[in-house]
Amino acid sequence: MDTEAAQHPERDRSPDPGDGDGERSRSARLSGHDELTEDAMSGQSHRPLWRGPLLYTAACLTFLLLLSGFVMQPFLIPSTSMQPALDVGDRVLVNKLAYRFGAVPQRGDVVVFDGTGSFVREEPSADPVTGALRWAGSALGLTEPAETVFVKRVVGVGGDRVVCCDKRGRLRVNGRAVDETYLHPGDSASRVPFDIVVPQGRLWMLGDHRSRSSDSRDHLGSPGGGMVPVERVIGRADWTAWPFGRWGATAPTGAFDGVPDSAHARDARPPAGSRG
Repeated sequence: MDTEAAQHPERDRSPDPGDGDGERSRSARLSGHDELTEDAMSGQSHRPLWRGPLLYTAACLTFLLLLSGFVMQPFLIPSTSMQPALDVGDRVLVNKLAYRFGAVPQRGDVVVFDGTGSFVREEPSADPVTGALRWAGSALGLTEPAETVFVKRVVGVGGDRVVCCDKRGRLRVNGRAVDETYLHPGDSASRVPFDIVVPQGRLWMLGDHRSRSSDSRDHLGSPGGGMVPVERVIGRADWTAWPFGRWGATAPTGAFDGVPDSAHARDARPPAGSRG
């Protein structure tokens, strides 16, 4: 009996401590995995629903501001000075690339420009926050432009002699009479007589609604004589985008086709085909 007991010792039926530790470790791992999964699901479920649309909106606004700043800017027409071509409340698209690559404004172009130093003596001071909000609204075509920004038609370029008026009440540019068919019905070329020579690098600007337009004529006695520096031109008004009933390209004019260049203008004229 003792020999058998020695040869066949009684087996320990108690649970293996190692097995118990492994079971507890496995349970802990499973529990930790479940907690991580629940945390991840909880994080996804608690993510703000507005975050996606807000980021999308911010990206769209950034794109529109960049487009407006460098390529094409909507511009809200604030006055009647360019009727009938442009009416109050029209949104026109200003082509900022029109004069970026060597091209210069031509007679007859409708342009948007900064009148600081020519139409306005100095830029009015404003609260920085208000100014930034107004700039953003103007850049998107939602608010009126700054008080220093104007839209007019180019009537004289550098070297031109512009005279008003001949016996038939017409402008004469470099000795050639101009039939301004774009004028507001009932308006004359100008009630104020003038005889000016446009300096190089500057422009003589008039509104189409001459009896309602404050333009170069109103600044004849001011420093600069109402002449707008070419570098102050923001761009050319190429399209009317709103309202839909007036949608379309800004109609070009052939009124200045027969006007000869002055000797100074011929010397400074860019090569053919450089118009933007």
